Amino acid sequence: MRSREEAELVRLARVKHRDFPTGQPLGPEMVQFFKNSVARRHTKLGKIGECWAVLVPETLLEHCSLEGYTRGTLTVLVDSSPHLYELKQLLLAGLEDQLLLACKSAGLRKINLRAGRWYEEQSGDRKVNF
Repeated sequence: MRSREEAELVRLARVKHRDFPTGQPLGPEMVQFFKNSVARRHTKLGKIGECWAVLVPETLLEHCSLEGYTRGTLTVLVDSSPHLYELKQLLLAGLEDQLLLACKSAGLRKINLRAGRWYEEQSGDRKVNF
């Protein structure tokens, strides 16, 4: 009786079992993605980000985000019009010259400000969008 039940279970396991083809390993693709996207972006924005954090007043740092850097132009997102105006005035008052001088080795030539948000507000908390 027991062997018949075992035979039935073995048969069911064989019938119900499905072999799925194994895909390619994810590791090499993740390494390639990291090299192309993250590492390249960090080398471009790393030094500029450090200078930005040192020279821009702390009250404005939480309201702006370095969005991109292409061909010597840094694009900065600012989350509200008043902060955009204040940052623009600071840049015109000499902050832009300081940043350009400090980041000359990184190739920074121009700073563009744009109004926009890089986060979603949910009940007072900020959730970053990627």
